[in-house]
Amino acid sequence: MRIFLLSDSDSPCIVAAEQAVAHALERRFEGTLTLTYRRRAHNAGFKAGNIRDFCERWGAQFDFAIVLDADSVMTPAAMLRLVRIMQADARLGIVQTLVVGLPSSSAFARIFQFGMRLGMRSYTLGSAWWQGDCGPYWGHNAIIRLAPFIAHCELPTLPGSGPLSGAILSHDQVEAVLMRRAGYEVRVLPVEDGSWEENPPTLLEFIRRDLRWCQGNMQYWRLLALPGLRPVSRCQLVLAILMFIGSPAWLAMVLLATFRDLLITTQGPVFRPETGWLMLCIVLGMAFAPKIATVVSVLARRSRRAAFGGTPRFVASVLLETVFSAILAPIMAVAHSVFLVCLAFGRTIGWTAQVRDDHRVPFGAAASRLWAQSLLGAIIGAWLLGRMPELALLGSPFYGPLLMAIPFAMLTAWPALGLTMAGWRIAMIPEEATPPQALLSLNLIALSTRRVASGSLTSST
Repeated sequence: MRIFLLSDSDSPCIVAAEQAVAHALERRFEGTLTLTYRRRAHNAGFKAGNIRDFCERWGAQFDFAIVLDADSVMTPAAMLRLVRIMQADARLGIVQTLVVGLPSSSAFARIFQFGMRLGMRSYTLGSAWWQGDCGPYWGHNAIIRLAPFIAHCELPTLPGSGPLSGAILSHDQVEAVLMRRAGYEVRVLPVEDGSWEENPPTLLEFIRRDLRWCQGNMQYWRLLALPGLRPVSRCQLVLAILMFIGSPAWLAMVLLATFRDLLITTQGPVFRPETGWLMLCIVLGMAFAPKIATVVSVLARRSRRAAFGGTPRFVASVLLETVFSAILAPIMAVAHSVFLVCLAFGRTIGWTAQVRDDHRVPFGAAASRLWAQSLLGAIIGAWLLGRMPELALLGSPFYGPLLMAIPFAMLTAWPALGLTMAGWRIAMIPEEATPPQALLSLNLIALSTRRVASGSLTSST
């Protein structure tokens, strides 16, 4: 067994910190594990290029590699389980674990990953059933069989110029479909067991990460015709594209319904009520079904309710997360739509490091990134109030969140709010109720806040 710390950092401060960590780990594991720190001078191919560099230098020496991101955590037991699974079945090329969010002291991250905790396991269970041996790869917290990965999963460089050419940003799913094309299975384990990651602490960081994924997924258009792909693999690439194309489609529907008087003259209703409600129920059912399944599962078992802070807190957190998601959805839809339009004119997001530490979002930063949402919300709200006041209330779930985008970004990034939520166990996840030893050693603020709050409650009674 050997540890490789792969870096593309170009900041002197970060490089110095990485080197210090590498030296500390070398001393810690001296005599038991070998650690290699490798920093590339040029980040050709970004993360996938760094992994390819490792494969070409050292990959032939090993059977398997477990890939972790800078914000990933896995327990030794989870890693060993992946190794045993790979050893037991030579047909496996990639086994992806179910990754859940680390306990966070950021209000934005807490609420977001609470919602992901509600829906992700149910969603992954269902997708694992229909995807079968053509499963997903999310680029980290997974084990890969190195020989076929080296031989068959080298990413092509997309020819031409413009934002959809060059190195593939969303590399992971492409590597998964290439591995399956080579005859090796790609599986996901839909089990919450010893595999975590950090989520963006603010809305602005969340948007930045999402737009990088958006640009990377749009590159899949040029990969759909790759020869030899399995039908399910092609379907996954299409779904990855639709994940972002759906935003401008939804936005276009809303805008056409709102401003149709500028295009056509008709006396009929905007929507037929008998079909509108049916469509609404179908869409809401599809969107919330995974979360509803988990909510029912948690409420049905006392131990699960306790792990999420008890029934009252769990129900309150579910309601809070529902409102949070309803506000976040239109904000992200506009962000995706604006970026896709700009992408068509050559704008790129590139590969930038994520800011993982909690921090405030000042008004200027929020306004500079969310002015389009605020402006569109004001235009739609004013139009409906002035021209179709009877529809103003019906349209408020869309334009209302857009008007709130800037204060929403600032409030959910406010450190005091996140610490208060952690102390009061709002949007709590099971790791906060019974922290695993692997997380206690990380000195996470959310776990420290929880212990302090518990101690103060105990001493006061």
